[in-house]
Amino acid sequence: MTRRLLPLALTAAIAFPAMAGATDLPTPPRIIVSGEGEATVAPDLAVLTLSVMREAKTARAALDANNDAMAAVIAAMKSAGINDRDLQTAGIQINPRYNYTNKPDGSQEAELVAYQVTNTLSVRVRDVDKTGEILDKAVSLGVNQGGGIAFTNDNPAATVAEARKKAVANAMAKAKTLAGAAGVSLGKVLEITDQNIAPTPMPINAKAFDAAGAAAPVQAGENSYNVQVTVTFELK
Repeated sequence: MTRRLLPLALTAAIAFPAMAGATDLPTPPRIIVSGEGEATVAPDLAVLTLSVMREAKTARAALDANNDAMAAVIAAMKSAGINDRDLQTAGIQINPRYNYTNKPDGSQEAELVAYQVTNTLSVRVRDVDKTGEILDKAVSLGVNQGGGIAFTNDNPAATVAEARKKAVANAMAKAKTLAGAAGVSLGKVLEITDQNIAPTPMPINAKAFDAAGAAAPVQAGENSYNVQVTVTFELK
């Protein structure tokens, strides 16, 4: 029995070092560079965040008052041409409000004085030129809390693709410069990774429009889409 197993054991002992040696091949020389690309486009979509807050002695009364005000806002949005699919409730909050008085012993006494109900509506405006008009109408009908506005694009794929091409071209130009300075040549591309950077929303306080007598002046400007890439090249 022992004689039969011994040759097999010797064969395995010889094979394993050979396999280990195959994994120790030197890594081919390479260079890793980063590139940036930017492309701009006019926005074709405005996303508004509109909030209505109502206060009353009871939560029921506050909610009823809020419902009436928000129903008027939603009706106005629809009459302005906003489709149902572009209106979405973003949140409803019911919070008690207290008055605090200091007592002689240093503690505080809390008195419940009212309930506040806040309803937040997200509105997508596909006709960007109407953004100021819709903001003004919403505030006139009861929007009284800080809101937000973001100008974006419904489908920025083509603009992002343009930025991505510029980023890769930028990375290749850097790699050629570095390789030339080092006296080597670029080989094939081994790996590419990228990261998109979306436009940043612009905050707007709804209270700023309380005294507005006409449509709020709003400038959509231009959206800038940025792409960063990391490219790994083989060196010859």
